Amino acid sequence: MRATSSVIVGRDSEIGLLGRALDGAARGSGSAVFLMGEAGIGKSRLAGECAYRAYGLDMPVLRGRATSTGLVVPFRPLAEALSSRFRAAGTPDDEELLPYRPALASLVPEWRSGAAPGYPDSLIELAEALLRLLSVLGRERGCVILLEDLHDADTETVAVVEYLVDNVAELPVLLVATLRPDPGPAMDLAHAAELRGTASVRELGPLGDEAVRDMIAACLETGRGEVPQAAHLLLAERAGGNPYVLEVLLADLLDTGRLGRTDEGWRLAERFDPTVPTGIVRSWARRLARLDEPVRTLLLTAATLGGRFSVSVLKEVTGFDDRSLFAHLRSASEAGIITPDGAAHDQYTFRHVLTAEALRASLPPAEQAALARHAADVLEAPADPGRELSDETRQLVAALRLAAGEEAAAARQLELVGRHMLAAGASSSAVVLLERARKLAADDERDAVTVSLAVAQAQSGQLDTARALLGDLAPVPAGSPAAEVRAEALVEVAWVAAMAEQREEALLLTRAARALLGAAPLPEHQAALAVVEGHLTLLPGHAGREELAETERSARRAALIAEEHRKPVVACRAWQLLALLSRERGFDEADACLERMLTVSEEHRLPVWRAEALVRLGANAFMRTGEATRLETARSAARELGSLSLLQHIDGMLAMQAVLGGGWERAAEIVGQSVEASARVRNHAAHRYLLLVRATSAAHQGRSRERDQALTRLRRAGGEESMLVPLQRGLCQAMGALMEEDRERALAELDAALAWERAHPSFFYLSGRYGLRPLLRVLSGEDDRAAYRETLASPGAVLAWNRVFLGMADAVLLGREKDRAGALRAVRATGEAARVFPQAWHLALRLTAEAALADGWGEPVTWLRTAEEYFYGAGVQPVAAACRATLRQAGVTVSQRRGGRERIPAELRGVGVTPREHEVFVLLAERPGNQEIARRLCISPRTVEKHLASLLAKTGCADRAALCVLSAENTEED
Repeated sequence: MRATSSVIVGRDSEIGLLGRALDGAARGSGSAVFLMGEAGIGKSRLAGECAYRAYGLDMPVLRGRATSTGLVVPFRPLAEALSSRFRAAGTPDDEELLPYRPALASLVPEWRSGAAPGYPDSLIELAEALLRLLSVLGRERGCVILLEDLHDADTETVAVVEYLVDNVAELPVLLVATLRPDPGPAMDLAHAAELRGTASVRELGPLGDEAVRDMIAACLETGRGEVPQAAHLLLAERAGGNPYVLEVLLADLLDTGRLGRTDEGWRLAERFDPTVPTGIVRSWARRLARLDEPVRTLLLTAATLGGRFSVSVLKEVTGFDDRSLFAHLRSASEAGIITPDGAAHDQYTFRHVLTAEALRASLPPAEQAALARHAADVLEAPADPGRELSDETRQLVAALRLAAGEEAAAARQLELVGRHMLAAGASSSAVVLLERARKLAADDERDAVTVSLAVAQAQSGQLDTARALLGDLAPVPAGSPAAEVRAEALVEVAWVAAMAEQREEALLLTRAARALLGAAPLPEHQAALAVVEGHLTLLPGHAGREELAETERSARRAALIAEEHRKPVVACRAWQLLALLSRERGFDEADACLERMLTVSEEHRLPVWRAEALVRLGANAFMRTGEATRLETARSAARELGSLSLLQHIDGMLAMQAVLGGGWERAAEIVGQSVEASARVRNHAAHRYLLLVRATSAAHQGRSRERDQALTRLRRAGGEESMLVPLQRGLCQAMGALMEEDRERALAELDAALAWERAHPSFFYLSGRYGLRPLLRVLSGEDDRAAYRETLASPGAVLAWNRVFLGMADAVLLGREKDRAGALRAVRATGEAARVFPQAWHLALRLTAEAALADGWGEPVTWLRTAEEYFYGAGVQPVAAACRATLRQAGVTVSQRRGGRERIPAELRGVGVTPREHEVFVLLAERPGNQEIARRLCISPRTVEKHLASLLAKTGCADRAALCVLSAENTEED
């Protein structure tokens, strides 16, 4: 008889918590709940109850479980959770998930493509993608993701779960995880999340005596008053309040007939054999003894394979044919010992992990070891000699070898799997496996494992640990094969340090590598070192022109050597470095380097480096032409690859292209989609660039308040210590000053950008140094034809944005040189090329018209009218007003703008505020003085006073301060 309870007893508080969490998810208010307790305490029962209630609410439920066999399989619980949903409902086809499908490809087989790597480049990218997927699934009614046995989960899964827990509050998602209170990452996560207030943790304790009585009654399907007192006392004492142990012991009493139903109800035998089993192990031993021999053999073999086991592996080890195998599986399932695993068609699982442990413990140690050794031998000698063992099978073999007492053999399997995972990008799982291998390895094999572990630690972000591991190794002769292997590891760790901008750390590592390689390192080793050291020279403040020239020569040699010796990753790193360094001689040479990088990456099937090459080629094409076609191609490649990091970088460039093209709404849409996500996934470079785009967009529209807010965020994100400083000062703040008609401040910002670039290696060419600044200096008379020619000879002069301003600077100089026809031709030629940059073109017209009026050439009146029309329509009133004022000064009649009422908020229109009064009102949010308002609107201070008096009367504000507050409130609403 099966003694299982059909109801949950003694957990009313926890059921109430889960019920409230389900209601919250249905309303769009997500939460996370951790159910913690010892094995058998009832965690899975509560998770099942939560799933049952969610199904009743028609909520999608995703359920996965970590393996209890000790295998490290990255993201297994997450993959099972998604599979449990998609097998029945199919994969979602929402367009908003398209950018995230590649990142989720490691979890969803249907979304895999040949270009996608085995594991995502960034755990946080995967976590963000999963978060987006869950929010889509829960959009209508909420959804639930249940992850069981999180204590057995791999490090990557725990990291993803932490991200979900910290970001689920505003989404229609309930996350429920179960775990044992064992020290480890899962328990640390649960307690840390509870302290942060991002999750609820419930520790399940033993059932009390009354709850035990209720559970016995439920198992026996009788009233609680019908439970024999002796049976209640016996089970309460021996089960210790553990529901699973209680059921097992109760089943033993029923199977042996010591508890039975009589005409008078349930009765417990009064006399006991003193050798009656009192523990769960002996209870299972008795149950096994009552099973048929083949079923007993199957169960003991399955228990040796772990709490969850594959049918195909079980068949291979036991040698049963299909018919016998499935007959025995059916018998064991009917006995309530095992059950099919709903998450995988080829898997069975023991009803509880304690069952497998108890079955193994029922065997003498020598027999356990012999059974494990036999299983390992069978798995390592597959029927198909050409078939390579999977990483999961190798880990199972390692566990079996360890159970058989063969530690060195187990270590070799774990090391091999660890190396595979490291190559596939699952560095955290690689660390776990290689640490196990290092502890088990034979003395003469431990150093090799340590070297691999150091690289894995570095790629996981643990640079200090990596360097310590390599430093603790026993010395080896310089130039020996062992030294070369160790030096290669040091170079890889140094590359990670260089990419993290940890210059001193990287230098220490490269010096150590050189010492190991000896006086005559192999060319390929020298090439790898040169590339790392070359990237370090690009960091701000660490290289002069001569050093950069030597870096370029070394990088070129390294690229050729790496290709010759078939080191494609080193070659790609070298060509990438050369593309940056060669920009100073022109973008054609830089593109040639990137095209070579693209070829190498495609020849050697390096999808990450291919996408990097496409992105950089797209960025160069955008700067040269203003077109984003190649950037869109790069975005497709990054999407196929599944790299959210690259996608966010590309989105930043596409958003900047939209800003420069006057597509401010498009830019705001792109930034809005990516800026917060980039912060969550700690893609700091992309996040800073997106914030710069937001600030630049606001500056180009004359919205100084929004600009300053975005710049404040950029500063907090480390923008002032990044390579973006010249763009911030020139492209953003100088242009913003011109939108406020403050030419003096614009020049000061451009001078500051130039000073920064002279003190640091810089490879940005849109800071104004090669376009806007020369035009302003020509207009002010500070630059002449010689200075113009010097700028024109620089690589930055070929960029489309810069050509707008340089073309107009040439026109101004020609006008001063009395070549009126040449000046007009220069303006017209510039206009043809400036079509993709309407704002830059109209600003250049506004600036150039003043010089044309002064020097008597061109069509300044037409240009000013054109510029005024553009800036008025764009809502940049200071520039529009300056154009009108210049026209009046030239003696041209200019009609007063009476339109613009549509821009006035309804409540202000209702009290009669005019368009001109509204222009003054908008500026009050910044609390400027009357002189500043007059200057920016090109009106007199007396007129400003009149408008202020009228605004006070119409709005009912008590004073100017109250009017400023009202203006700020309206600005925030806009």
